[in-house]
Formats: sequence, C-alpha cells, structure tokens
Amino acid sequence: MKIAVVGGTGKEGRGMALRWAKAGHQVYIGSREAERASAKAVELRATGAGAIEGGDNAWAVRQAELVVLSVPYAAHAQTVESLKADLASRIIIDITVPLVPPNVRTVHLPKGQAAALEARAILGPSAKVVAALQHVSSSHLGDPDHAIDCDVLACGDDDAAVEVALGVIRDLGVRAFHAGPLANAVALESLTPVLLHLTKKYKGQGVGIRLTGV
Repeated sequence: MKIAVVGGTGKEGRGMALRWAKAGHQVYIGSREAERASAKAVELRATGAGAIEGGDNAWAVRQAELVVLSVPYAAHAQTVESLKADLASRIIIDITVPLVPPNVRTVHLPKGQAAALEARAILGPSAKVVAALQHVSSSHLGDPDHAIDCDVLACGDDDAAVEVALGVIRDLGVRAFHAGPLANAVALESLTPVLLHLTKKYKGQGVGIRLTGV
C-alpha cells in the first residue's frame, strides 16, 4: 500500500517507516518541515529499507491510501484540522495517546475522551479512523531485525477500514486484533500510561501486552 506517516521523523514514525518499506509498501514520511522529512527519507533509504520518500505532511497525505497519525497529543488537533480535506477520504490509523508531561504514567482523559475520537469529531462521522499501535515501544519498532514481543489492538467503526489497518499492522511483525468500535479507543489509549509505569517500575524494555485464550 501507499502509506503516509504524519510525524514520520519521530522515533515511532521512523520505526514504522523502516518496517513497512522492508515489507514492500511505499512509504511517505511527513513533517511540518519538508526538508527534515526529505533528509530522514534519505537516511532510511541508505539502510536498504526500500521505497521511502519525504516531504511536508500535506504532501505525504496526498500521496497515500492509508495515513498514520504519529504526532504528540499537544499537536494532534491542529494537525488533523490542517489536513482535514485530504484525511477525510483516507483510512487513518491514529496512534496518538493524550499524555500530559511530565506525568506520562498517569491516565489523562481529554475532553473528547480519546484522541482518536477527537480526530473523528474534527473530520466528521464518515471518517475512517482506526485507533491502534499505542502499546508498541519505539525502541522495538526502530530495530527492524528485532522481534516485537507484544500484540496490537485496533478499534474503529468501519470494519473494512479496521481490517485494512490490521493487515498493514501485521506487516510490522506483530499479531493484531480487532478490538471493537472506536469508542474503545478510550481503553486502548488509557492503557499506555499504565504500561509506561510498569516499564519504569520493573525496569523493563518497552513493556507491551499479550492476549491469551484467542
């Protein structure tokens, strides 16, 4: 698929871009600064990753069939609003978690209950928003040769869009499961601070989740 990663110069975005390119997808890295994204694309191509290009966020979205929102919560609403016209017709995987630094290990519910729900509210009820990938550590994503020892949950109201999202998520090297309607994004996003707490408390390396009995 043609996949845009909005905020693709960050740690999570870089790791996803590498893994998807290696899996055969065409990846477009987006950034507020086109030059920064272009430089990151050159850096990643030098690793032999595959088809990765870079430009500003709007350019990246226009190239893609599926868009990943990988931006800090503080920039989330503004980013979605600025890309509204192009995002409305694409499948969107929103990995944003409403963390409130410095208390990132405490659950914070935003006004819209979840970042993914806030994105859908901005884009309109027909937007194909899928909440996913809040529980995979950037340190695991960033090494394409590292086996990711956790599962991914994805939720959304458009079942066809969720299935497409699950397919590309599995290409990252993880098991992925349909976790219900987009309202369940409240639970998915709220689990991230808990995992961050566990990582610090038990000196883990990007604590994740595993489903049993499936």
